[in-house]
Amino acid sequence: MSAKRLSMRKIRDVLRLRFEHGLSDRAIGRCCSISHRTAAEYLQRFLRCGLSWPLPEDLDEQSLHTRLFPQRADSADSPGPQMPDMKHLHRELRRKGVTLHLLWEEYRQGAPTGYGKSQFYDHYRKWAAKLNPTMRLEHKGGERVFVDWAGKKPEVVNPETGEIQEVELFVGCLGASSYTYAEAALTQSLPSWIAAHIRMLEFFGARPAIVVCDNLKTGVSRSCRYEPDLNPTYQDFADHYDLAIIPARVAAPRDKAKVESAVGIAERMILGGLRHQTFFSLAELNAAIAVVLDRLNHKKFQKLDTSRRELFEQLDRPVMRPLPASRYEFGEWKKAKVNIDYHIEVDRNYYSVPYALIHQPVQVRLSAATVEIWHQARRVASHQRMYTQGRHYTQEAHRPPSHAEYLRWTPERILAWGRKSGPWTESLMEKVMAARKHPEQGFRSCLGILRLAQKYGAPRLEKACQRAVRIQGYSYKSVKSILESSLEEQPLPEDNSDRQAAAILHDNIRGKDYYQ
Repeated sequence: MSAKRLSMRKIRDVLRLRFEHGLSDRAIGRCCSISHRTAAEYLQRFLRCGLSWPLPEDLDEQSLHTRLFPQRADSADSPGPQMPDMKHLHRELRRKGVTLHLLWEEYRQGAPTGYGKSQFYDHYRKWAAKLNPTMRLEHKGGERVFVDWAGKKPEVVNPETGEIQEVELFVGCLGASSYTYAEAALTQSLPSWIAAHIRMLEFFGARPAIVVCDNLKTGVSRSCRYEPDLNPTYQDFADHYDLAIIPARVAAPRDKAKVESAVGIAERMILGGLRHQTFFSLAELNAAIAVVLDRLNHKKFQKLDTSRRELFEQLDRPVMRPLPASRYEFGEWKKAKVNIDYHIEVDRNYYSVPYALIHQPVQVRLSAATVEIWHQARRVASHQRMYTQGRHYTQEAHRPPSHAEYLRWTPERILAWGRKSGPWTESLMEKVMAARKHPEQGFRSCLGILRLAQKYGAPRLEKACQRAVRIQGYSYKSVKSILESSLEEQPLPEDNSDRQAAAILHDNIRGKDYYQ
């Protein structure tokens, strides 16, 4: 066990995954990004402390910590446990009726202070793995579904141009019954990946405990053999359906051998069986796939007198959990930082957050209708999503009250800063804030204008602001464009009245009477 103890929240996750979902130590380790030995150690501590799951409602974090980690004397000088005879175990396991649990009980009778059951199992399996590296996995009913994209791609023909477009084939397969789902999608994008998962669960009519996927970018944002990071949207989908996502190890196809086999069968039966048909839309292709898929699931196995559908009804459906009341709404996650005007920028629109989060990093969940802003796993703001760019959307509750900490961000303070560069800079900032619905919405533009003095100097900035006021360019971009093009040194445009008077007195002007 590592020297640094896990947080109580993660310990509760370990207990929940074992007692509610029945996951193994290794599966719990992958879900919680910890070693499987660490998971086993905490489970053993829980069993020894005399508590039961679910935990009592009145048990607080400190009480649970005290029960799991009681004070005891160190035993660093005690000798290590006695290692069992691996060859003897291997030989005895070949006898009829002998199990590893029985051998562990016999081992503990001879060595009362020896290894616990989980460590005993682990030592033997590591030793046996050197004799035969391959291991056949037996899956529990309703526990796992394996998902992947097929390597071979179906085709759809554009009815107008005759162009042939390759599309993707998504395949999902339950571990115990091999009950299979398949559908075609235009791309392997994140929306297609999530939508295929949703329709797969609705096809099953229930949800398993675990989804095993490959290390593709739409599922895993950072691939790692020990602690992979899931895509935030994929994790959000898993939380909605209360699923545990376990990515397969990199370059380890045996971790998802079930779906590898299902993909091969789907390619032969679906793509091979439909090779003589032409499809002019994705809907037509999926309708044909559904017919072949139903035939596949009702077809009997070669070596078993049963079908995938029958096994699904016997093994998987009785233990799978019902689907939630609402369907998952796709949401894309982005990162943002709150500016001094307590707004964040999302797709060139500005949404307010509580003023206390100024300068804080936040996460933004974008759905088709809403913009949700989260800070430290807590939703702090929600807006209706707008698609007209360049607008500010401010909730009154997010505005700062009149107290000393935020009084410094006032129009008077901004104008005082502009006055240091010159009267034209101050005048431009006043007009920038006056052009907005609320003065705070112009703070960002004013600070950008002031920051230009660091690159171009205060004298050039003052001249540029004078020109911007004259041409009514009340924005940061106008001042920046003037400085980049050195237009502040050019003569200022004359008033319209002066130009009109000069035109009337010119000898070559014929006057309005000429055209009558």
